[in-house]
Amino acid sequence: MLFLVHMIVNIPASLPADEAARVKAEEKEYSQKLQREGKWPHIWRVVGEYANYSVFEARDNDELHTMLSNLPLFPYMQIKVTPLARHPSSIH
Repeated sequence: MLFLVHMIVNIPASLPADEAARVKAEEKEYSQKLQREGKWPHIWRVVGEYANYSVFEARDNDELHTMLSNLPLFPYMQIKVTPLARHPSSIH
C-alpha cells in the first residue's frame, strides 16, 4: 500500500543544541535506511518550512505506524497520512 505522508517538524527551542543535533543525525540514518529498503521511495522538502511530503510503501496501516513512530523526530512531529490508490487514468 502507498501512503502520502505530510510531516511538520517542530523541535522546541528548549531542547539543547547537542541533543537536537544527535536526534537529527539519528533521523537521517533511519530515514535513509528505509529509503534503501524501498519503504520510503519519495521525500520532498516543503520550501521555507521544516516539513516534507513523502510517499511510503507499507504492507498495512500497522507497518506504516511502526515506521513513523520509530522516527527519532517523531515526538516533535505533526503527521498527516493519506492512503493512496491507483488512478484509473494513470498510464503506469
